[in-house]
Amino acid sequence: MDFLSNLTKSVIETIRPMLAAWGCDHLLNNLVFERPAAKGHGDLATNIAMLATKFAGQPPRKVAQLLIDELETNDEVMDLCETIEIAGPGFINIFLNGKALVAAAESALAQGLDFGSNSAEEQKSILLEFVSANPTGPLHVGHARYAAYGDSLRRILCFAGHQVETEFYINDYGSQMDTFGRSLAARYAQLLDRPVEFPEDGYQGGYTTHIAELIKEEIGESQLADVDPELKGSAIDFFKTRGCELVLAETNSTLERFRIKFNNWYSESSLFESNAVHDAVADLAKAGELEVRDGAKWLLTSRYGDDKDRVLIRNTGEPTYFASDIAYHQQKLARGYDHLINIWGADHHGYVPRVKAAFTALSHDPEKLEIIIGQLVNVVEMGETKQMSKRAGTMVTLEELLESIGIDAARFFLVDRSSDSTLDLDLEKAKLKSEENPVYYVQYAHARICSILKRADEDRVEKYSGAPYTKVEDQERELILKLSEFPRIVLNAANARAPQRMTVYARELAGTFHVFYHNCPVIKAEPLTSAFRLDLCRLTRNVIARCLDLVGVESPERLDW
Repeated sequence: MDFLSNLTKSVIETIRPMLAAWGCDHLLNNLVFERPAAKGHGDLATNIAMLATKFAGQPPRKVAQLLIDELETNDEVMDLCETIEIAGPGFINIFLNGKALVAAAESALAQGLDFGSNSAEEQKSILLEFVSANPTGPLHVGHARYAAYGDSLRRILCFAGHQVETEFYINDYGSQMDTFGRSLAARYAQLLDRPVEFPEDGYQGGYTTHIAELIKEEIGESQLADVDPELKGSAIDFFKTRGCELVLAETNSTLERFRIKFNNWYSESSLFESNAVHDAVADLAKAGELEVRDGAKWLLTSRYGDDKDRVLIRNTGEPTYFASDIAYHQQKLARGYDHLINIWGADHHGYVPRVKAAFTALSHDPEKLEIIIGQLVNVVEMGETKQMSKRAGTMVTLEELLESIGIDAARFFLVDRSSDSTLDLDLEKAKLKSEENPVYYVQYAHARICSILKRADEDRVEKYSGAPYTKVEDQERELILKLSEFPRIVLNAANARAPQRMTVYARELAGTFHVFYHNCPVIKAEPLTSAFRLDLCRLTRNVIARCLDLVGVESPERLDW
């Protein structure tokens, strides 16, 4: 356990009997020590006495004193604390002793880049699906947000101790693929100077011309007879298949450049080729979850919380998109993961209840599937918001974003707000080389520390052993306490599926370090102090590097921006 977790555990064990006697020991389930806002109010504070007062039948300050008296009988607690005091209406404020803080810092440093890892109490095998864009064109910044969020979540979950596999679901079946094939066939014919009319509902972007050019270079005029003057079904099949392959190759290349590599790529078409869709529908029918109405087969999703039942097989015998989605989730279940997470775009919000209902019908374990809905991205440049439409071809692609602001800035900015909030991505801010740019600010702190350590002539500095240094200065204290929060931040980010907590914490840590550095000489301090402060620099460097890595951002030793 980390330092703060050890202290919290000891406090809980000590005061639990007293709270149990009052009938409110359940309050300890969410006990968290906070940092007091006002200086002089201690290092850590809790309002547990004020929460317990109505159960104890005594004023909160009296309850606080009773709890403090109990805590002062515990040697483990008092080994960490200088004093414990009552403040205000009944806050319990803890002042930590220097020896405990120094020991906490040295213990964290000894763990290296593993500090804060494996904090999950129950470690699970997880299948994490994200991006899953239709293979009808390049990835845009909306996909980029889900990609950055999903991969950051994977990194955080793995660091917390879970076993995570990632999956990209390829929507390569259905009407949108036929439209894509017709669009490419028309562009191909036009490239060969044939006046073929472009489909009204076709994909208008210039990227369709680019893909058609690649196909033309491969096949020459061999498909022309099947395209002009009349477009044949075989040509549609050819262009949508080859176009899909080229888009996926580009998608994979772009994602790898974005520092994302999927364990699995799962094709929707394979569900039909393997009869998985037919089998899933048959299984649901056998379980009594289907009803035939007017020749169509309906899944009775209203049994499981959906607002109405849903068609799986039309009266023509054709399966709906929903049917293949159910088959896909049945395949996921069969692979034996403890937990499944889907990250979907904002346009899927209304689709969630029916999928959750179908999953419950399949598994009777609704908690096993978690669906996270991400919100939109607005790209802002020079105060203007750029329009986004893949079908119309008016979009900012992920490749264009990376060319504009770079991988680090893109990764950081795209996860710097909660995924359930709309994100305004300001390109001008992302390019700044100043404190206004958060990724620059954090990377600068890492680079500054690397420079300090490089300059330090450590051979002439007495090696710090841990025991002698106990007089911890205020800014040293602040830095150690901020560093000690890291394991809890990781665990909370994992549990809440909230990578933005890592970027927020990284900025706070960088700010705390800058204040420490301006107030506490490192290299020019007396030898023992210098040695300890160099250790604090090393620990801060490790934690900043790990924070950045958990959101897919590099931690350079020097900035060449």
